[in-house]
Amino acid sequence: MAEHESEHGASERAHKYTNRMIHETSPYLLQHAHNPVDWFPWGEEAFRRAREEDKPILLSIGYSACHWCHVLMHESFENEETARQMNEQFVNIKVDREERPDLDQIYMNAVQMMTRHGGWPLTVFLTPDLVPFYGGTYFPPVDQHQMPGFPRILAAVAEAYRTRPEEVRQSAWEILSELRRMSVAQESSEAVNPQILDNAYRGLARSFDPRFGGFGGAPKFPSSMNLDFLLRIYERTGDARALEMVTHSCRMMARGGMYDQLDGGFHRYSTDARWLVPHFEKMLYDNALLTRLYLHTYQATGEHFFRQIAEETLAYVRREMLDESGAFYSTQDADSEGVEGKFFVWDREEVETLLGPEDARLFCAYYDVTEGGNFEERNILHVERDAAEVARAENVTVERLTEALNRGRGRLFNERETRVKPGRDEKVITAWNGLMLEAFAEASAVLEREDYREVAERNAEFILDTVFKDGLLLHVYKDGRAKHVGFLDDYAFVVSGLVTLYETTGRVRWLEAAVSLTDKMVEEFWDEEGGGLFYNGRSGEKLIVRNKDYFDNATPSGNSVAAEALLRLSVLTGNEGYRRKAVNVLRLVRDAVERYPSAFGYALGAIDFHLSTPKEIVVVGEAEQARPLLREVWGRYLPNKVVVHSSIDDRDAARLVPLLQDRTAQGGRATAYVCQNYTCLQPVNTPEELAAQLEGNAGRAA
Repeated sequence: MAEHESEHGASERAHKYTNRMIHETSPYLLQHAHNPVDWFPWGEEAFRRAREEDKPILLSIGYSACHWCHVLMHESFENEETARQMNEQFVNIKVDREERPDLDQIYMNAVQMMTRHGGWPLTVFLTPDLVPFYGGTYFPPVDQHQMPGFPRILAAVAEAYRTRPEEVRQSAWEILSELRRMSVAQESSEAVNPQILDNAYRGLARSFDPRFGGFGGAPKFPSSMNLDFLLRIYERTGDARALEMVTHSCRMMARGGMYDQLDGGFHRYSTDARWLVPHFEKMLYDNALLTRLYLHTYQATGEHFFRQIAEETLAYVRREMLDESGAFYSTQDADSEGVEGKFFVWDREEVETLLGPEDARLFCAYYDVTEGGNFEERNILHVERDAAEVARAENVTVERLTEALNRGRGRLFNERETRVKPGRDEKVITAWNGLMLEAFAEASAVLEREDYREVAERNAEFILDTVFKDGLLLHVYKDGRAKHVGFLDDYAFVVSGLVTLYETTGRVRWLEAAVSLTDKMVEEFWDEEGGGLFYNGRSGEKLIVRNKDYFDNATPSGNSVAAEALLRLSVLTGNEGYRRKAVNVLRLVRDAVERYPSAFGYALGAIDFHLSTPKEIVVVGEAEQARPLLREVWGRYLPNKVVVHSSIDDRDAARLVPLLQDRTAQGGRATAYVCQNYTCLQPVNTPEELAAQLEGNAGRAA
């Protein structure tokens, strides 16, 4: 009880204060609105104060689903003595990394240079002209575990700035020079060739975990882009081992605690090597990328399990992350009631009370629920054994076990809904919406789900109506306000999503929007001197460096996605300029891809597309008539293709898509045309004939 009163007292004291964060829309920034720290948002008011008072800037970057960001806030930013020290010696700026990924990228690079590691919360000390000279991540409130306490860091940095200004300036200049050097990439003198793909496959295979799937040990990230690349290797070479690495990883991830066994959807990553204990936050982008991986694995194998995981994940997104406007929210926190994972874990006694002894016995056997628990004396639901094995061990039929599991999941889900839910960051990030738009669009065709198409089209309408202003995309939307000029990721991810939406719906307006945004992307971000695309556009804020990002990290890089989208659009529209720019990007990353293939999963997919001879598939005919032919196209794994579906007389589409010229529905029946490598096969009307052409087994040039 005393502890509860103490926490309540701390909360009351914290709310004595209100700072500038109260005027922000970001949930993360609003969490700091009642700190005693005199926080500024990133902007000229703070910069002017630092210059006028000749104070260093303390820049603190985090995000709302970040557990250690919350810890740092409670330990240090709510501490009145620490806040006094910060306010007296620094100008304090708080930034949400999801709102300003450009700032996060620059200052994270600086801290990684200084300390050889990075992460969030990110704590960086800048000169008044915004150049970093010292930094780190989380600092404890007092010295511990060989880490200096935050007050000691504050005192040392302030002292150095005051008494050794030349040293600070020299350090800042060296860091700035290195940051500028990092953003320069040279075109490789070597050709982009299939050997790159083979070498990358071998590199990934070496780090594959044959027992639990995935790559490396703990912590283990889902690596969806690298697994997607392995599927492409399987499609290109027929190497069964590549497919086995994907299917094994996908099964183990979906059976582990990293997957929400009750509600669907994936947590951020696993803290262990076996996918059991996740970091419990759920990110929109992870679930978009993983949905597409499971869709592709379903296409490649026909196994219903992979379809089921994709559908459950999309059901979770619709239930928890979809705004009534058609936009997708960003994240769900790891914490509820201040405790990480509390919402998601179970006591065996709870399960027995909810399900009754017989169903509970079967449920606990399947989901490995024990008295001792597997996470802080409670249980994360996960699957250790197949249903048939559990049924045998429990002396019941698989049907009886399945009935108990279905009932149990429903009851536990309903009970869980009465708990205090983790916080949800309801800001809308344009780039991440582009990723989820693409996932729903592709799922609508692969799984023949009209409801998914409706979700995808509503999201596209939202993006084009709400976060597209004065000819520019904006990066973030919250509480009726769209702000921050869009970054490369926003354009590239939305363009890719719109291209897929066009391919899956046949509605030319989505292709027109994709082309228009692509042209704006090139105008805003293309580097005419060095090639490639900058992260910040010409219309954006001028920062200390103009960065280019090529690495595929938690999300793919804008350059990788732009390269693949430009290649696809080049095939669809015949625009050779798009293809040249895409190849330039791939040549810029070629040498780095060879050295670090695991950091370029999406880029490797773009290289595979570039090196292939993509199938150009045109289906002409009204929707109902064309459905059997489109089912044949989308029901198989064909990563290197473009798909055009047009009604019988669509002159607007034919003007934009040369592939449609002179394409008619022959004999009044829906007709498919397959072309590849400048050669077209005979038009066909039946799914069987089309299947033979797509498999390369039949047809002659026409």
